[in-house]
Amino acid sequence: MSAAHLDMEGKIARIRLDNPSKLNALTTEMLEQLEAACATLERSPQIGAVILSGEGDRAFCAGADIKAWGALSPTEFARNWVRDGHRIFDRFARLSIPTIAAIHAPAMGGGLELAACADIRVMAPMATLSLPEAQVGIVPGWGGTNRLLRLLPEPVVKEMALFGRKLTADKAWSLGFVAEVAENPLATAVAIAEQAAQASPRAHEVAKYQIHAAVGEDRAALIEALGGGMIGATDDRAEGVASFKDKRKPDFPGT
Repeated sequence: MSAAHLDMEGKIARIRLDNPSKLNALTTEMLEQLEAACATLERSPQIGAVILSGEGDRAFCAGADIKAWGALSPTEFARNWVRDGHRIFDRFARLSIPTIAAIHAPAMGGGLELAACADIRVMAPMATLSLPEAQVGIVPGWGGTNRLLRLLPEPVVKEMALFGRKLTADKAWSLGFVAEVAENPLATAVAIAEQAAQASPRAHEVAKYQIHAAVGEDRAALIEALGGGMIGATDDRAEGVASFKDKRKPDFPGT
């Protein structure tokens, strides 16, 4: 049975894509479990870093399971499959916790789009990245033509989406898409996660908000989140809540 498992140990969490017989292709159930994992992580202040990885030896993730969307009507495909996947990927990308994708084998289509949602990526030397959607008559639908373009040059994305070319680990590293090329991406990701988990969680959260707002990743919500965090720490907020509870007129100190 396909699954996206969430394991939490100490300050490190790991999301494992577990559908190895189908190259970890994403099913409806896996997408729902990924969304549930994000909800759990956002309410787990003890977690300092998250690692995304795939089970088995043949693929990090082959993208969307064609059996999950192949029989959908055009309306269902656009309204449900594409938009639901986009929403769930966005939620993973916008986690307040640092995230690392450990790419030990090929990441294709939606698998590459999911890896692009992580803050950084570690990739095995022989792993490849690709956007093969055109081969089955569709187009990238979960960030391959928008988020990926913030991380890779336009000609490189066109090489993959229009000409079917694969991006190697070395080239991905030279372009800055991959932070490290390592024989054991998972072990390297764990070491990076352990180091990140020693830093201030709140500083990481705010830094990630600032960076995402600067590049246009959910800018409006992040600006309001930053403002909410600032006002939430004031004496005015405490007085406002206290006066409401006491059913009296507030006396704001302005601090």
